[in-house]
Amino acid sequence: MSKYTPMIEQYLSIKEQAKDAFLFFRLGDFYEMFFDDAILASKELEITLTGREGGATEKIPMCGVPYHSAENYIQRLIEKGYKVAICEQMEEASATKGMVRRDIVRVVTPGTVMEGKVLGDKSNNYMVCVTETDGMLALAACDLSTGELYVTSVPDSKEWLLDEINIYEPSEMLGDGHLLDFVTSRMSPVGRRVVYTSWDKSKDDLVRDQFGEATWARLTEERRRCVSRLISYLNETQKRSLGQLTQISVYEPNHFMILDPFTRRNLELVETVRERSKKGSLLWLLDRTETSMGARLLRRWIDKPLLSSNLIEERLEAVDKLYHQFIFREDVRAQLKEIYDLERLVGRIAFGSANARDLIALKLSLARIPSLRELCAESPSKTLRRIAQTLDSCTDLCALIEEAVADEPPISVRDGGLIKEGYHQRLDELREASVNGKRWIAELEAKERAATGIRSLKIGYNKVFGYYIEVTKSNLASLPEGRYERKQTLANAERYITPELKEKESLILEAEDKMVDLEYTLFSELRSKLNAEIPRLQKLAEQVAEIDVYQSLASVSSERGFVKPELTTGYDFVVEQGRHPVVEAVMKDGGFIANSTVLEEADAHILLITGPNMAGKSTYMRQVALIAIMAQIGCFVPAARAKVPMLDRI
Repeated sequence: MSKYTPMIEQYLSIKEQAKDAFLFFRLGDFYEMFFDDAILASKELEITLTGREGGATEKIPMCGVPYHSAENYIQRLIEKGYKVAICEQMEEASATKGMVRRDIVRVVTPGTVMEGKVLGDKSNNYMVCVTETDGMLALAACDLSTGELYVTSVPDSKEWLLDEINIYEPSEMLGDGHLLDFVTSRMSPVGRRVVYTSWDKSKDDLVRDQFGEATWARLTEERRRCVSRLISYLNETQKRSLGQLTQISVYEPNHFMILDPFTRRNLELVETVRERSKKGSLLWLLDRTETSMGARLLRRWIDKPLLSSNLIEERLEAVDKLYHQFIFREDVRAQLKEIYDLERLVGRIAFGSANARDLIALKLSLARIPSLRELCAESPSKTLRRIAQTLDSCTDLCALIEEAVADEPPISVRDGGLIKEGYHQRLDELREASVNGKRWIAELEAKERAATGIRSLKIGYNKVFGYYIEVTKSNLASLPEGRYERKQTLANAERYITPELKEKESLILEAEDKMVDLEYTLFSELRSKLNAEIPRLQKLAEQVAEIDVYQSLASVSSERGFVKPELTTGYDFVVEQGRHPVVEAVMKDGGFIANSTVLEEADAHILLITGPNMAGKSTYMRQVALIAIMAQIGCFVPAARAKVPMLDRI
């Protein structure tokens, strides 16, 4: 004989599949937690711990959260480094005899969050996988919310591995145990979840299915294994299509400047040393982006300065033209300002979690693309004109959303009100039936008031009793005999029904139920159509982000009086009247004294800098480093003139 009730037995069997996660077990309108999960969750979430009879001699610890607000509680647990398994009812309780079938539909981890406060608008949320194969170290980094997936590898170099992981600042790391142990011993584990995984050759097919045979063939063996490990983990936890992952971006480490973690920290590239704040960093100074995806791309450029002079010159050419064309630059900014976060909107569409308001945001964004494309096509910049030639305005997708989705839809996709009138004939017919039914209800209320002389008589509705006629007790004597059937007694009133009211109620509710179901079906079909166009939308998001970064660098350069650097393939590094860009920006009196730097192959290879404390030695050295980094990301620099060679490491 079982120790627990069938429902608790079902909970325990499902919990076996998610031993290291909080199991959010759906019971009606709540997600419930039991046993140790409940005890720990009540402390972490500061919610009431109760008990439930479950067949055992003692009450089972239990706590729960409403399903409609569960996202907030899940976010709080994720922020603390936990993971959460979502267990849903897989069938309607009303249509099932016996126990409702339940199953885990998704496991939320720090690296797989798709929305909410955990995701910073201007920062990525990366998951990193690190593996070793035949002496080669591979690293794959994925932001599931934007659909980005990068992979690279080098001969065995654990120091390189630390440098690369620091660039991505992952919220979750997985891969080979010995590599993860090394990384966590050298980095603070706070805020990062670590998962030991092993390679399973049978999972390679997941990568082939996801990205195609051609992409698989281009990957080296160590990169294949690393990506395979990552995709396998995502499939196991997300249990749904990963349609937002459409391409693997392969890069070689020697294409970018090497910046070790100490250099990044001391130069305060993306955050300050003391407060770990963006304000006061190089990123803070250069970020005048108008879109979230532009801000994220700018950070990636700062994290990885280029070593290709051709690519840098392309960037500088666009920045230069925007720098000298103020009106054109402001027109571009005006269009970008109205564009939402395309990358994450597309990610939610692919994930199946986008609601109608997300589609409206997508429509409003796409409506701005034709004007942005026209501006770039007519610009004096070759780089921007090149982008415009391949910029897909996606006007067909914009028109599709415009035709189907209501202008001001609700947040929920299950409550109706999503689809415009005129989009679907059957839906319009059901709406007409519902409207006519409610009009009939209003007319019946007026008629009954006239027949009984009771001015306070009203017809109401609730989910338990349906439609009813409510009469205060002081007016009961005015009701005619035999016409009304008592339904419910209140403290000060009685509620009644009539045969004709009951008949009309069934017609109205049937129409409304069918209407809501049909709207959800139509919305899901629309979302699926957009899902098929994910690669187009992702390419568009990349191009918009690139344009945004160019205007940002141009705006800051113009505002701060920066100049275009002269890139050389030699060794000479010459800066005339250089300034530390951030120190100059934060000084209230604007009193930063410009200085020069001359490092020439034929004369001075090294500068020996001496002076008392507070003389500015470290500021001077950082200034030179930042000028080099700014030049190699394609930005103008704080100087009267700058001749900058290609630096492979700082």
